Amino acid sequence: MRENFTEALTDIYEARVTAGTLRADPAQLDVLPALDEIRQWLEDQAGRKRSFLSRFRKTPHAPKGVYLWGGVGRGKSMVMDLFFAATDIPRKRRVHFHAFMQEVHAAIFAQRKKGVDDPVLPVAQALIADLACLCFDEMQITDITDAMLVGRLFTLLMDAGVVIVTTSNRPPEDLYKDGLNRALFLPFIDLLRDRMEVMELESPTDYRQHRLMGAQVYFHPAGTARAQIDTIWRDLTGGATGEVLPLIVNGRRVDVPRFANGVGRATFWDLCAKALGPADYLAIAGAVRVLILEDIPQLSASNYNEAKRFVTLVDALYEARVRLIASAADVPERLYLEGAGAFEFERTASRLREMQAVDWGLGAVS
Repeated sequence: MRENFTEALTDIYEARVTAGTLRADPAQLDVLPALDEIRQWLEDQAGRKRSFLSRFRKTPHAPKGVYLWGGVGRGKSMVMDLFFAATDIPRKRRVHFHAFMQEVHAAIFAQRKKGVDDPVLPVAQALIADLACLCFDEMQITDITDAMLVGRLFTLLMDAGVVIVTTSNRPPEDLYKDGLNRALFLPFIDLLRDRMEVMELESPTDYRQHRLMGAQVYFHPAGTARAQIDTIWRDLTGGATGEVLPLIVNGRRVDVPRFANGVGRATFWDLCAKALGPADYLAIAGAVRVLILEDIPQLSASNYNEAKRFVTLVDALYEARVRLIASAADVPERLYLEGAGAFEFERTASRLREMQAVDWGLGAVS
């Protein structure tokens, strides 16, 4: 019975297909019933807590969460966002996994400064007090510190009844693959398999690439392209506002100013006017599948350092097969015409041209 809401997720999905805002995909439809069961349980529990009689009834065990994995651009984030938006409870949160882990590390550091012996416990308790449902986008484990922390934290959250829904480009067995001391991480994989329903979204279509197929991805002059780039952002992110994506690189924080659904958005000055280096750009390239980079200026000796960083950024994006959408002062071949570095920039201009191809990034792995 559906006492708490009238529309199932499949109904909402099919209404969007009818309206033309989604393309029907059987693989996406297949995962919706499992999410709807979680949704119904969460809304039932929210209703029980509002009821006077609920204090005399035993709260049933929380259902398993969902670990939704599949290839890049298959619609995992869209499906999770559909579930999140439709679940009518106050105690819920949707956050990118990178950003969440940075928050957790900061909170643990604050607890350690207070002299707390077990700093993970109060951090988990604060999350439990605020949340019934926690949705993670793009879960990946690349850092030994995260690998050691995440198992304990997830166990505490799940034991307290917090339902976790997460997307990932990898199955659980491939998380932290070949990482340092990975044997210590294996119990967390068992935890995911035991406490979450692991579902593969097996769609053959990369929807981000489909949306960009044949579309213009390099605009000049930059000032005339804002409306077009705004349209691309809305299309790729489903209209999300986006949030800051913080990345910790060698103990420093590097921010992508806007991030949603695997798409990062920044200006040239956000990423190239700061003292960033190859490791920072590699981290950015590893965290996004599409990067919108706006307002690339004319390059010359007057902004030589910024130009060098831009070259390094393009190299990182190129090697990672990240889709680049850019607005610039001129075409690639005329961005850097004179001064030290102009000759070397010819390779960058060639890569910028290559990255405009309609099939660029197809088959990219994460």
